[in-house]
Amino acid sequence: MKPNIKELNAIISFENYKKKVIQDYKLVVLSRQCSILGRREVLNGKGKFGIFGDGKELPQVVLNHFFQKGDYRAGYYRDQTLLMAQGLLDTDKFFAALYGHPDLKYETMSGGRQMGAHFMTSNIDPNGNWISQKDIFNHSADLSPTASQMPRLVGLAQASKIYRNLNIKDPSNFSSNGNEIAWGTIGNASTSEGVFFEAINAAGVLQIPMIISVWDDGYGISVDNKLQTTKESISEILKGFQRDD
Repeated sequence: MKPNIKELNAIISFENYKKKVIQDYKLVVLSRQCSILGRREVLNGKGKFGIFGDGKELPQVVLNHFFQKGDYRAGYYRDQTLLMAQGLLDTDKFFAALYGHPDLKYETMSGGRQMGAHFMTSNIDPNGNWISQKDIFNHSADLSPTASQMPRLVGLAQASKIYRNLNIKDPSNFSSNGNEIAWGTIGNASTSEGVFFEAINAAGVLQIPMIISVWDDGYGISVDNKLQTTKESISEILKGFQRDD
């Protein structure tokens, strides 16, 4: 059902806009402070290995405005702001993960079993029953090897196309007629991995609902772009994959 004019005006009113901007700003500041404090805890020896999402806050806040319930993310360890924006990560959970807390009540992602900043949401409830993936923000468990999220991203996006094309009746808890988008995030250094280009090529051939954000700092894994990326820009390289029609 499309919203009426009154609803649209309410959505885009100046007061609502101002309120949202302030909320987003507070979120960006909170996420940045968590990164700063988290790094301090690691350097003090209180936290285990720490890797954080500072510098990536603003684009993730914007991404969150378009990420719908039912969509899936296949990303990596820089995505804390997105999880915070969706109410899936707060300061308590953030530091519980940093300290490797083994109790899922406090470290809800993996109970301290994964490296820090490896985010995920569960597909099943405590009784082993499927959770309705159509009603939540879905995050496939982050992986440690660089670019390893890319094949999974293709699979998640292809699943939406399969649900749509096969017109599967009563897809139950898994899909709303294939209207889900698979969101991918990756660092610019990891785009030098061959599996990244395989995934991009496969997505172009399959024409699947997949959106990739590359967090490009101009260097990655302590190496400048000019030493690891043709044209020093992954964006320039990817222009070659653009369709003509």
